[in-house]
Amino acid sequence: MKSRPKVEEVLGVACMVALTLITLGNVLTRYFSDQSFAWTEEISVFLIVVMTLAGAAGVARRDGHIRIEYFYEGGSAARRRLLRLVAAAATALAFLVLAVLFTATVAGEIRWGETSMGLGVPRWWFTVAIPPLCLAIAARAAQAGWAAWRDR
Repeated sequence: MKSRPKVEEVLGVACMVALTLITLGNVLTRYFSDQSFAWTEEISVFLIVVMTLAGAAGVARRDGHIRIEYFYEGGSAARRRLLRLVAAAATALAFLVLAVLFTATVAGEIRWGETSMGLGVPRWWFTVAIPPLCLAIAARAAQAGWAAWRDR
């Protein structure tokens, strides 16, 4: 039975669709008018970051992050479980730290009124999505760790 798509999968697909449409519009505009939408670069970079973090959250939940298979597959079931727990804890901790640091970045951008180069809009509009996505990755890693903990 096929499961429903997770929130992070839907978000990743939405970002990919938006990136495709923005790029197609930019290519057509450049082809027909020899002009480009320079401001689309800022939006594209934002969408790529969101898509990457959404994908990382999905991979963290499935315990699919990169690992050194030589050490993982070469050991006992207890060692594989321990490595899964360590990987989940390290991932959750790293993304919790990133969430705190990016929250400080967003606060600084709001405080100092930084604006983007191309669009001239407040820069925090682009970075405000990063801390919740980092928290989502940490939560998904914690779920994978919990599943490894229960798996005896």
